[in-house]
Amino acid sequence: MPIRTQTSVDTEKAATRPSPRTPWPDSLVGSIAGSIASDIVAGRLRAGDDLNSVELARRFSTSRTPVREALLLLEKEGLVEIESRRRPRVRRWTRAEIRELYLVRAALYALVSELVVANASDADLQLLSDCYDELAAAAAARDFERFFSANVAFRDIEAHICKNTQLQRVLDSLGLRVQQLRHYSTSLPGGMEESRSDRERLIRAYYERDALLAAALSRATVLRALARIEHSGWKGME
Repeated sequence: MPIRTQTSVDTEKAATRPSPRTPWPDSLVGSIAGSIASDIVAGRLRAGDDLNSVELARRFSTSRTPVREALLLLEKEGLVEIESRRRPRVRRWTRAEIRELYLVRAALYALVSELVVANASDADLQLLSDCYDELAAAAAARDFERFFSANVAFRDIEAHICKNTQLQRVLDSLGLRVQQLRHYSTSLPGGMEESRSDRERLIRAYYERDALLAAALSRATVLRALARIEHSGWKGME
């Protein structure tokens, strides 16, 4: 399988990679929303934590108005809960919500993998190989945040090279709602190495043009991540 060991990607190929979805407006409100979202995804803000608009306004050196607007954006993305007469807080998940979401993701990514086998060119697959190289290097260095970024990029590239615009839009609509869960599940013991190994096997199935195997591997990867969350006793679940 032609997976390169080189971790850098030449400029021409890097330019063909899909850009990550950025739901935030290019404004102060968007900057605040993006910063809070990063804290939630990375676990610096935990499920159930209060989001005090006064403290946040002080943190971002602004008034409470753009903070409130940023929190409304985060509510739409499913990261924040805003209830009347209560302070906004980081969203908590029910066990049923997490299971339903991961079952949907498992089915969607199985379809993505089938379409990658059917539609992706060898050049497209090389993008995944390049991304895997970065992912594997991060795992070897035990650099979790670098690994997680590469892992997200891997899935983004798959969605792009499967060449189904509607499917890509459905995946985009899940967006940041799943990033917090993905970050947590991958950070659990064995999660990073298991994920790296899963990606290696998946690329091999793509190069062999084995749609059934690729779909099964993709589905199993998502369901294993679900199992890690459910067995962890995560406090973000109700």
